[in-house]
Formats: sequence, C-alpha cells, structure tokens
Amino acid sequence: MENIQTTAEALTRLEEPFASKDVKWLVAATSRDGRKGRVTPYADPRAYTDRLNQIFTASGWTRNYTIHTVSPITRLKNDKPIQTGKVLVTCIVSIPGVGTHSGCGEEWADDPNAMTSAEAQAFKRACSNFGLGRYFYRFGEMWVDINEYKHPRELPTLPSWALPENEQRSAGNGAATSGKSSGNRVAAMQQGPLDASVTEKIETCRRNLGQLLYSNILSSIARARSARDIPNQKLQLEVLKWMESGVRGMAQIRQIASEIPEGLFFGILDRHKVQSLDQVPSFAVLKQLVEAVNQVRPSETEQSVA
Repeated sequence: MENIQTTAEALTRLEEPFASKDVKWLVAATSRDGRKGRVTPYADPRAYTDRLNQIFTASGWTRNYTIHTVSPITRLKNDKPIQTGKVLVTCIVSIPGVGTHSGCGEEWADDPNAMTSAEAQAFKRACSNFGLGRYFYRFGEMWVDINEYKHPRELPTLPSWALPENEQRSAGNGAATSGKSSGNRVAAMQQGPLDASVTEKIETCRRNLGQLLYSNILSSIARARSARDIPNQKLQLEVLKWMESGVRGMAQIRQIASEIPEGLFFGILDRHKVQSLDQVPSFAVLKQLVEAVNQVRPSETEQSVA
C-alpha cells in the first residue's frame, strides 16, 4: 500500500467522499404531474476503481464476479406482459491485509445494459462494506424540478459532509481539519439522511430574519454556518422550527411597528441596542423585542378611535 501504515488509516481514506466532479445524479422517480423528480447521488464504478488504485495500487486488490441467470419470468413492460429473466451478479473484492467483502447486483435480462448495470451494482455494494461510497446511503429523499426529458433543471448542492476535505477547506466552511478530533467524530455520528426541501425552507427564512439572527439560529441549534451544513434531517427540522418561530416573531414586530409612532418604535430598538430589524443578533433579543412592542401596542378601542 502506498503511504499506508495501518488498516485503520486505509479504511479512513476509503471512507473519504468522492470529489464533487465525480458525483452524478439519477432521477429515480417522478411525480404524477411529471414536474418533479426524486434524485439520488452516485459515482461511476471508475471512481471506485481509481480510489482503490490510488490507495492500494492496481496490484494491491482484486475483484471477482460470479454470474447467474434466472428465467423465464413474466413482467409488465410498457403495460404489456413480456417473457424475460434476470441477471444476477455477485462481486467479491479482496484487499490483502484489510479484508474481503462481497456484494450483489441484479437487472432485468431484456435491458440492453443488463450485465453492465448488475456488475456495477455488485461491485459498488462490495466496496461499500469497506466504507467506500457508503456515505451515499445517508442522503434522504431529494426532489427537484425536471424538464420534459426527465432531466433535473438544477442539481442539488452537496452538503459539506459529502465533500472531501480539500473541497471543504476551499469552501471555507471550517468543517475539515487535518486530524480526526473527537469533535469530528461526534459530527460524523450525527450525519444522516437529508431533506433538500427542508434546506430550501430554512434558506428562505434568511430574508425575513436578517443575516445575524439567521446565522445565530444555525450556529446555536446545529453548530452550522449554512443550511447545507446541517448533518441530518432531524436537526434540519429542529432548525426549521426555530427559524419559522423567528419569522413569526418578526412579522408580529413589523405589524405592531406599523401601528405605533415611529419614534416610539425606534426608541424600543435603541433600548435593546438594535440598529434595525435586519440586525437582531439573537433569538433572545428577538423575544425581548416582541414583549416590548406588545406592551405599547394600541388597544382595539384606541385603534377604532384612531
């Protein structure tokens, strides 16, 4: 192995996400109206081979395929029953000094690329047992707009935990470090499926909250610098709950501000050392502002007289 001293170090390098340029997106399902598609990320088998060659050299690992077929099988294709079969492939990947794992793949025999697809599935599933490409299984459902050819109009942005360390550093998100600290291990444990639609909802709150409050909620609830850095769906939903609560608080303040004298409102902001509603520094200050403006809010009688 090149520059590998221990099995643990080898496995760590295998678990590193692929470069973003090697990640592709497959439209796995479409909505009934054909406007949305559920996309899943994947990498070509060549990316897996390149990683294995890079770490262990081309002669430092092997793979062997076993192929079986099952027929006849009747299935529906284009709403018509056809006689076909299945191609079943088992791939065994062996790395001397590290271990041996297997994976299975299958495809309908009437598919013109049946053998290639089944072999790719089997190979990648065997590799995932070593940790290579396993992070793809952490992604949750992601729906995007698709065109008439069922191609995504815009591809999702990969979260920081799905980027290799050099790309994390380039993005300046502070998620990568040169060592494997206990903090990084905790973050890795928290990684899980994501919901792209929740990410979008969180990001739409920025305009109403202002950058300071938006960033404060992200850092205090998820210890993240952006919505795309939140590591799992459960935490996404928790952040969204606080964001939406903040948006409601801001809406209440703006409503009352339109009902009271301008000088009175700016006096409340000055007492709380807030220059404008775009500069609310924290959720605690937002709560204080909501309480303050409610105390001076005109009663229904005063409003009707006015």
